[in-house]
Amino acid sequence: MLPTTTELQARPALTTTVAREYVHRAALSEVFLTGWNMAGRDTFKVTAQWPRSHSFYVPEHGMHDPLLLCETIRQASTLLAHVGYNVPFGHSLSWSRLQFAVNPQALRIEGTPADVELHVTCSDIRYHRAIPVTMSMHMEAVRRGSLLAMASVRFGSHSPAVYQRLRAGRGEAGEIFARAPQPPEPVSRSTVGRLRKQDIVLAPTPDRRRWQLRVDTSHPVLFDHALDHVPGMLLLESVRQAGHATQPSSAGAVLPVSMDVSFNRYVEFDEPCWIEAEPVDTASSDGSRRTIRVNAVQGGAFALSASAELADVASL
Repeated sequence: MLPTTTELQARPALTTTVAREYVHRAALSEVFLTGWNMAGRDTFKVTAQWPRSHSFYVPEHGMHDPLLLCETIRQASTLLAHVGYNVPFGHSLSWSRLQFAVNPQALRIEGTPADVELHVTCSDIRYHRAIPVTMSMHMEAVRRGSLLAMASVRFGSHSPAVYQRLRAGRGEAGEIFARAPQPPEPVSRSTVGRLRKQDIVLAPTPDRRRWQLRVDTSHPVLFDHALDHVPGMLLLESVRQAGHATQPSSAGAVLPVSMDVSFNRYVEFDEPCWIEAEPVDTASSDGSRRTIRVNAVQGGAFALSASAELADVASL
């Protein structure tokens, strides 16, 4: 017998994650988005849930990792490109700019997983044959009615044919991925505030403010599936670790409370990429916050340019 309308209404609302394909993830456990709806023309609400613990986006001193926000932004922009603007599966999405600033107090871990709402406004959309090829998304992240973060991202969408031309016939992602060289030995755990060798993305050089990017394609989170270039989330992690290595925190961890990042070109597997850091003389009076500039240089060109404000976790 079919349930009555009253029985259906009495059932609790059920929560699940969005399909992993919408966020370009292989592992269901790495999908943080739980739903979405259209709020108006070019405006959306996306819901997410953050776990209280994560193998890579490790909480420090009872605070969620802001790079967990960046991964949520990446997933939301990918989801909305597909479901909101009909970008076909198989198209490649690539960031050109990312900016965010977080309210550290809203990052505190509570007794249950963090439910986050992203209020998204899309703008500066350029279409080709009814498919967006570039667009910007402005996001306000809210948790329990309080502002968690402000962020914006600009990215492009490339059809398989365009992407193949863009990548100058470098080959299939699986082949390139399989040929990626083994990573060099990392800096020490204490240098970057990481407990596991696998999570360290910097290798030492004679210059104390210059490192080789360490690309470990066996990493289960950063390389959830085969890629033909270094992912943006690994590069963001290199910015955080360079900040820690430049001036280690007395608490053993620094929190990137804001970043402004330009992605200028793809970082390839088959050539060393150098991470260069320069402190900016804008530290807070008590030394608990400081700003750093970081460049990723490959083949003599700037692949990434970033500035980040870092806070000593113990001061928050």
